[in-house]
Formats: sequence, structure tokens, C-alpha cells
Amino acid sequence: MAAFAYSAINALGVESTGELTAQDLGAAREQLRARGLRPVTLDELRAEAASTGRRKKVKTRSLQVFSRQFATMIDAGLSVVQSLVILEQQTDDRALAVVIRDVRSEVEGGMLLSQAMARHPRVFDRLYIAMVEAGEAAGILHIVLDRVALQIEKEMKIRRRVKGAMIYPTVVLCFAFCVLIGMLMFLVPVFQNLFVQLHGELPTLTKIIVALSNAVRGYWFVIFPLIGGAIYGFRRWKRTPAGRRVWDRFKLRIPAGIGKVVLKVTMARFSRTLATLVAAGVDIIKALEISGQTAGNWVVESALADVRAKVHQGVPIAQPLIEDPVFPPLVAQMVKVGEETGELEKMLDKIADFYEDEVDTSIQSLTSIVEPLMMLGVGAIVGVIIIAMYLPMFKLLQLVQ
Repeated sequence: MAAFAYSAINALGVESTGELTAQDLGAAREQLRARGLRPVTLDELRAEAASTGRRKKVKTRSLQVFSRQFATMIDAGLSVVQSLVILEQQTDDRALAVVIRDVRSEVEGGMLLSQAMARHPRVFDRLYIAMVEAGEAAGILHIVLDRVALQIEKEMKIRRRVKGAMIYPTVVLCFAFCVLIGMLMFLVPVFQNLFVQLHGELPTLTKIIVALSNAVRGYWFVIFPLIGGAIYGFRRWKRTPAGRRVWDRFKLRIPAGIGKVVLKVTMARFSRTLATLVAAGVDIIKALEISGQTAGNWVVESALADVRAKVHQGVPIAQPLIEDPVFPPLVAQMVKVGEETGELEKMLDKIADFYEDEVDTSIQSLTSIVEPLMMLGVGAIVGVIIIAMYLPMFKLLQLVQ
């Protein structure tokens, strides 16, 4: 597939520009004609330009602001095209401005807003598209867009909490690694020269530290690339289907309460997404499918696939949730109450609120435990090296003799 940049006019003589992908130039012209556009210019983009455009990422915050402003404009009586024109001019995110221009161009050509957005899956995910489709069908696009903005805001809040909790351990680990490498490369050799001059049998711990120092200094050009390659390989492996299954299972079983925090984050995301889709009037089968795909954990996604299959057979949603040990009893019971009272959306929102608060509390507890443990770990690393270097000093008089 090749990428093409075009400028074209519609039946009303309005000019629009954008990009599209097609097998060749002829197929690109056919695409434009199918949209009711007559091409004025149609040029194939170079691979470099296309890849550069693909690398640009729309900021989550920009998408949230776009959704909120879009909802406000639609509610104020502006048309979709008018709103998109204003939003294209107002946004500070250049990558988003390009996407808005393309979406506006497609809508002007007669395409539905949801269809135009679906052509940019890296910006508008399945949840976003499903919500817009439901809003268009029910005539409540402004309400749906406002709900999407709230959903994105909640997602950002959870991510900030988790990332904030990871900052301190990451900084301490990096500091410990730098201290370890610095001592092995610069401190240990000073003592090693002294030991060699004095001659004598060194303690086992000292021998180990000296061997590590020699390895780091002699083969740093091999060790450091290997460490970088291992990290890169691990991240690539996590993205594979098999790697994702193993890693997501492992995350839920991490001791010291970390696995429970991961599960709470997943439950909060799943509940909030399902509540948003149900509120928009999306079919429950489709809503469960999208909720599973956006939950962020393969184990929960797999469990929700089973739930979806049973619901498709006519079983209430709460029943398979109760039977599956992945879902906490609170989730299943709240969903059951929601189904019985006809207020499933409200119950799901309450579940999401509860688990978001639980995530806050759990992260604070973990942080209070992890901080002193990390400091002890750094102290232990430095202490072991210092002790290993000073152990031979206790035999210094014997070595001199």
C-alpha cells in the first residue's frame, strides 16, 4: 500500500486536502470519486515522509480537550464540519490538527463522522469509534463526546497515579546501578592494585568483587549492549501474543500486594469503559468485547470473552462474573444489582470509582513500604563492595610481613 497526498473539490466546489492509502494512483483516484470528490492534485508520498507522519503521536491530553470542545460546539448548534474547522485552527497539537483536517475532509465528502474517525485507528480507538457511532445513531453526539472526554480524563488520572508511584523506585534503581558501575570501574581497581603489590590470598567475597570489576572494565563494550539488547528484547517479547499472556499472568501474581494493585487498575478501567458504552446505548455484546480489549490485561480480556459468549446465549452478565475467579466478588455482586434494578451503568460507575480510590490507597501503602526497602537495597550494594574491599585490610599486617 502506498500513501498519497491530495487536494480535491466536492460537488459544491469546496476544496479539501488530506492523505489516503491505496494500491496505486488509479485506486487512489477511485477512492476519491467514491467519496464524491474530484481530485485536483494527487501525489504519492515518499516512504520517508509517510513513516515520519506515522511516527507522530497525538497526545492523550489533546484528544481529551478536543472531545470536550467538540461536544460543547455540537451542543451549541454548530454543525460537525463547522466544529471541526474551528477545532483544527485552535488545537496546539500539530499531529491532531492533521488528523482533524483529514476527518473534516472525509465528512465534507459525505462520510459519517465515525467512519472518518475509524480511518485513524492510532488516534481514535475502538471505544471512541463505538461511542461516536452510538451517538450518531441516537442523535446525542454531544452527550457521547462529553462522556468520551470524561473517560479519557479518568484514564489519564489512573495512568498518572501508576506512573507517579513508579518514579521513585525507577530513580533509585538507576542510581543504584550507576553507583555499582562507578564503584566497579573506578573504586575497586584502586584497591586491586594494592592487593596485587602486597601479594597474598584474598577473601572469597573480595575475589568475586574483583572479578566483577575486571569483567565490567574489560568487556563493557559487550556487557552494556547486552543489557540494552535484553531490555529491548523483553519489551518486544511482551508485545507478542505469547509474551503478553505470560507477562499479564505474572503481573497479577506479583507478591507484596503489587499484583492486587494491577488487578484493581484493570477492574477500574474495565468498569469505567463498560459503563461508558452502556450509557451510550452500545449493544452489550459489543460493549463487552470492547471493554475486554481495552482492559489492559490478557487474563481479564480472555475472561470477558467467555462472559460475552455466555451472555450471547442469554445468561445474565453477573452469572459468569460470579463463576470466574478473576473478577472480585464485589464486581459480580454490583453488576447483579445493576441488572436487577435496571441501573447497570450507575453500578459500573460506582465500581470504577471504588477501585480508583482503592488504587490510590494501595499505591500510597506500597510506596511507604518500598521507599525504605529501596534505600536499604542501595545501602546493601554499597556496603557489600566496601566490606569486600576492606576485608583484606584486616590481614594487611600479615601481608606486609
